[in-house]
Amino acid sequence: MVRPALLKGTRDFLPHQIAKREFIFDTIAHVYRKFGFQPIETPAMERSETLMGKYGEEGDRLIFRLLNNGDFMADVDRNASSTELASQISKRALRYDLTVPFARFVSQHRSELTFPFKRYQIQPVWRADRPQKGRYQEFYQCDADVVGSNSLLHEVEFILIFDEALASLGLNQVTIHLNNRKVLTGIAEVAGCADSFSDMAIVLDKLDKIGLERVEQEWAERGISAESVEVLGNFFKDSIEIGALEDDLKSSEIGSQGVKELAEVMQMVERSGPLHAELRLNLTLARGLDYYTGAIFEVTTDDHAIGSICGGGRYDDLTGTFGLSDMSGIGVSFGADRIYDVLEATAAWPEALGFTTQVMFVNFGEAEATHCMGLLRDLRGKGISSELYPSAAKMKKQMKYADDKGIPYVCLVGSEEMNSNTITVKSMADGSQETMDLEGLIARLDKGGDS
Repeated sequence: MVRPALLKGTRDFLPHQIAKREFIFDTIAHVYRKFGFQPIETPAMERSETLMGKYGEEGDRLIFRLLNNGDFMADVDRNASSTELASQISKRALRYDLTVPFARFVSQHRSELTFPFKRYQIQPVWRADRPQKGRYQEFYQCDADVVGSNSLLHEVEFILIFDEALASLGLNQVTIHLNNRKVLTGIAEVAGCADSFSDMAIVLDKLDKIGLERVEQEWAERGISAESVEVLGNFFKDSIEIGALEDDLKSSEIGSQGVKELAEVMQMVERSGPLHAELRLNLTLARGLDYYTGAIFEVTTDDHAIGSICGGGRYDDLTGTFGLSDMSGIGVSFGADRIYDVLEATAAWPEALGFTTQVMFVNFGEAEATHCMGLLRDLRGKGISSELYPSAAKMKKQMKYADDKGIPYVCLVGSEEMNSNTITVKSMADGSQETMDLEGLIARLDKGGDS
């Protein structure tokens, strides 16, 4: 006998949980569509070479790689290095995110797309991360990207999308953190450690978790000089305004460009009208993924402490790795699972999610069940979720089934109702009963059950 158990970092979802997840997905997708995004899908598996080398050193270690079919050791070079051996026995991998597969998708289907191409995608991804609260090995991302345009209007649009979608989901204490990789590059240049930018960014991304002192220690451990560490620390120990940042980075051309882009985006957002969320310049935001080249986003909420719930940024050269150069792109991702956990912890779900059957017909026997099948057909034709209990069991058992499923109305159709073409409708909320015809029942259910 096999003991039923889940792998760590994965979850089952019951029907009421699926309804909550669909509420999140539908809300986000609705906002994406309002901004002109179209849906696509890509496979769960990609070629390993498609994914490897796109996420930085730490990201690559978290990619789930799949062994080749059959005797995967048959044709390998047993004297190869561990990296080469992994490439030989594992030519496929589960996608780490939706962005790199999207870059492959755009490069492969370029002749079929209209640019700028705006897509959204809601699918699962996998990461070989250590499972913990709010961090799973299998989880959904809700992405949107624009490729084929370097306009800063897209940065503004994504800030507005974050704001509208999260407000629609019922999150009220949201902060949208904004930075620019060009600014970070400029800081590295001013600090004299431009050659160690990747090390600087990877460690900086941990600042909120481990503090500046530990970040400075890790910079030193990675070979960044004491002088550079001191300059870097001065940039990140206190909040800084755009004006001061512009002055501090005036000796760096790329840093100055990043400051200019940040200022323009923040000004355009301000002119777009008030936000529900707070928009905050956050120089410590690095998002340690190698493919970001411009704006970087991260979203947090004080509704419930769980870390970031959304993120994204601009990646001007990602499609170039697939043979499509000069294709600027920018994208964001909603962490649906973390948003779910926040809504669960704060009990912020809407009262009615529409996940249950609206009405159940009691089964009194073969003749009555046959009659009810015609009524069910008409109800379902009106889009009303309805069902017939499958057997003529005791009334107590049938009513318990309806109660356990949270079905609000139970219909009783016996010989008297069949002869008069009526239905006796029982409200499970207060136990009241009323006899009506089919049109009356449809009207009742269309109004959400109000008399």
